Amino acid sequence: MSIQHLPSLTLGQHQVPYPIIQGGMGIRISGARLASAVANTGGIGIISAVGLGFNSPYYDRQRRRGDFFEANRKALIDEIQKARELSPNGIIGVNILVAARDYPQLARTAAQHGANLIIAGAGLPLQLPEYTAESPDVALVPIVSGVRAAQIICRKWKRTYGRLPDGFIVECPKTAGGHLGAKYEDLDSEESNIEQVIPQLVAYLRDKLKVNIPVIAAGGVWDRADIKQMLALGASGVQLGTRFITTEECDADPRYKEFHLQAQREDVVIVPSPVGLPGRALRNEFAEAAIASSPHLEKRCIANCLKSCACREQKKTYCIIQALDKAARGDIEDGLVFAGSNAGRANAIVPVADLMAELTALSN
Repeated sequence: MSIQHLPSLTLGQHQVPYPIIQGGMGIRISGARLASAVANTGGIGIISAVGLGFNSPYYDRQRRRGDFFEANRKALIDEIQKARELSPNGIIGVNILVAARDYPQLARTAAQHGANLIIAGAGLPLQLPEYTAESPDVALVPIVSGVRAAQIICRKWKRTYGRLPDGFIVECPKTAGGHLGAKYEDLDSEESNIEQVIPQLVAYLRDKLKVNIPVIAAGGVWDRADIKQMLALGASGVQLGTRFITTEECDADPRYKEFHLQAQREDVVIVPSPVGLPGRALRNEFAEAAIASSPHLEKRCIANCLKSCACREQKKTYCIIQALDKAARGDIEDGLVFAGSNAGRANAIVPVADLMAELTALSN
């Protein structure tokens, strides 16, 4: 038997002791408190920039008064500063949706106000280096579901900006929580099987581009065995989202955490989303209504937050920002509770330090 240590992880100029990234979860599921706790225990903590201004002092969400996008910008600055106060030396990143209308502004804001890295998903971040050009120390990490998306990003960035990403997160649509990077019919496709995509992407970066860019595995990672499996495939690290929800420092309402704690594996369902791609969530009254395309779902666009939105443009599905906000504030029946495929496995709400100690403990 041999004792196995987890390797460190380096993204750009930033190194952490453990190859663990806490996934970005909005709205205000992963904020400053959770991100700083993960950073303080040797991982990379991530603030989700999604809709931060919606429930902030900068925006009256009841009357919809104020500039929503400016509220998001100011709230993101506050959240980064709070995380930095709680974790002066930790590595803190920001997760931003490319599909958001204020994605360029949020990317610039994150880079200018102390984020160590930016993770960008829900679309191809083809212009991300442009938005962060004045902050070269910020590591840029796109989320992809396959090799083809990574190839497009690499070619565009190299040709236009003379650089490549500092890492890639490969998110498996078969297991990940929240919005998924595949259509319904492709969720079980072999092309998006993470056990194929990770080695293929590692080989492409190493053999074709001749570079050593870390590949991070995301979706369905729960315990040390999962981490070991992903590293064996060639990944340099892992990203965990759902596992961090049932922690004391998770920024969500306690009722949200308890709902996750009480969930069963069979409660995980696929729901439609106004983004245009499906999402994975926990079954509740809202999820059942969304699946059934209930005419009673709220279809007013209240923030104009997405570049393309089926709710705003076609009066279909529901208002995503309102659904996520309700859940985060504890309305776990009328809100959207995103979750990965491993939801239902948690048996206690624990401190982040205890969870990280479990994930990083020496193993045989």
